[in-house]
Amino acid sequence: IAKRFFDQAGFEHVALLTADGALEAAPAMGCADIILDLVSTGVTLKENNLREIEGGHILDSQGVLVANRRSLLERPGQLLPVLHELLERLDAHLKAEQYYSVIANMRGESPEAVATLLMQQEGLRGLQGPTISPVYSLDGSNSGAATKHGFYACVICVAKKNLYSSVKSLQKVGGSGVLVQPMTYIFDEEPLRWQRLLTQLGVDEAAAGNDPAAAAAAMMAGNGAAAAAAREAAPARR
Repeated sequence: IAKRFFDQAGFEHVALLTADGALEAAPAMGCADIILDLVSTGVTLKENNLREIEGGHILDSQGVLVANRRSLLERPGQLLPVLHELLERLDAHLKAEQYYSVIANMRGESPEAVATLLMQQEGLRGLQGPTISPVYSLDGSNSGAATKHGFYACVICVAKKNLYSSVKSLQKVGGSGVLVQPMTYIFDEEPLRWQRLLTQLGVDEAAAGNDPAAAAAAMMAGNGAAAAAAREAAPARR
């Protein structure tokens, strides 16, 4: 692909070298004048003071999951559960890549009061709302008992592109000790890709929600019974 691209662009003196690891560091190390790399968001390029040169976009690519329809239906107990988990993990990871988990301590009269204050701020509402829980500390006596002092821990999902503005909003309403953590997965309800697959296979979604393999097997059995009934009903030919 690289050779064809440079040939079509009219480059006559190009030496192509393969590299493993952090390809973005090659220009800074003097190992290459330019690099050819797969880019998703471009963040890593910016972190290494690199940018796409004009006319340097070669092609668009995407990952594709390929499966055999007949195999999925004939071996549902082996393939469908694996495929279900794969699609669910993939969807959850792609969604999580768009967010950070932000944790902060806040003073308040009650969890409801703190939640109300947060949800009045744009960017602090999370996916479905903030999670509020009391913060406990020692009561200062010799008993070593834990007690509440009006502090609450707030956990919010914040879009990566809005991180800094959300942190400033959080500080404005009294948030302190703000922690920002990357997220690996955000599991929601059944992913849309899985629902589309079931529809294409003709498997009942409600039944598949409990046991996709059993639902597919029941569908295959039903199709087999229907085919047998059709053969019996068909007039004999001589």
